[in-house]
Amino acid sequence: MGLDMYACTLRKPPAVPVDFEVEEAAALHYWRKHPDLHGWMERLYREKGGNDANFNCVNLQLTADDLDCLETAVRDRTLPPTDGFFFGVSDGSEVGDDLAFVAKARDALAAGLAVFYTSWW
Repeated sequence: MGLDMYACTLRKPPAVPVDFEVEEAAALHYWRKHPDLHGWMERLYREKGGNDANFNCVNLQLTADDLDCLETAVRDRTLPPTDGFFFGVSDGSEVGDDLAFVAKARDALAAGLAVFYTSWW
């Protein structure tokens, strides 16, 4: 058990930015037990109107602006310290992988795909 985190793509953007259903998605990126990134995503989810109490198994669309903000937070090392049962610990070694995700997500958006984040813990 633990925090499994996924970024995926869709052929069409969802009708709403949070809590949308997905029938067919393609995997884009995977993280394991990176709670600070998960905390950043949860804040964005709440800003976009998401209200799932646990922020678990819900979908969050990521836009180009979101990726810009994420890149800044990763580079500045300002992802919010986040903890939770089974979440593990972010230790700073994830920066390169997070930036690789941002680059892949930007490429996906440039190709006309929608990008979203989801997790399961």
